[in-house]
Amino acid sequence: MPTGTMSGTPQVLLAHHLKQLKLPTVLREYDKVARECAREGVDHPRYLLRLIELELIDRERRTIERRIKAARFPAVKSLDTFDFTAIASLNKMLVLELARCEFILRRENVIALGNSGTGKSHVALALGLAACQKGLTVTFTTAAALVHHLMEARDERRLLKQQRDLQAVQLLIVDELGYVPLSPTGAELLFEVFSQRYERGST
Repeated sequence: MPTGTMSGTPQVLLAHHLKQLKLPTVLREYDKVARECAREGVDHPRYLLRLIELELIDRERRTIERRIKAARFPAVKSLDTFDFTAIASLNKMLVLELARCEFILRRENVIALGNSGTGKSHVALALGLAACQKGLTVTFTTAAALVHHLMEARDERRLLKQQRDLQAVQLLIVDELGYVPLSPTGAELLFEVFSQRYERGST
């Protein structure tokens, strides 16, 4: 058997097995990390530990990215870019406390009041991002968009499923509440969402 075939077989099999096991980071990094460990005199258990830690870090990053995508944020914003000095009346310590997301675990609700342009949406987006980073499920929507989806779901006879989906999410962020007038039916559907989520999830 040709030497090239013999030397190539383990790498091909290893790549196949790692793909089957869904370990893309190990597949991508194992050779580089092996060379680093050889230079440093690192033993096999520590070599494996480095690889698995890289896989776990990368897996968590991908999971957070999926949560952020599922949340449907119009933009990704954090508190790091929020100018607290621009709004003197805003309680910075309270916002930072909310960013710990313990209120979500307690299934408590938060209402942000203020005029347009006072940073409510930015803070809401930042809290949503913090929740995603802590492993919680988040959905972001405007009140008008949510009512539109609810009425559409009602007309298509899938309202119960839509309501169950909204109940299941751990943090539901409803932006621009009160900005756009709602029809009586729309207001009733929105109230039902809030009522169904009471003590079941944070809104």
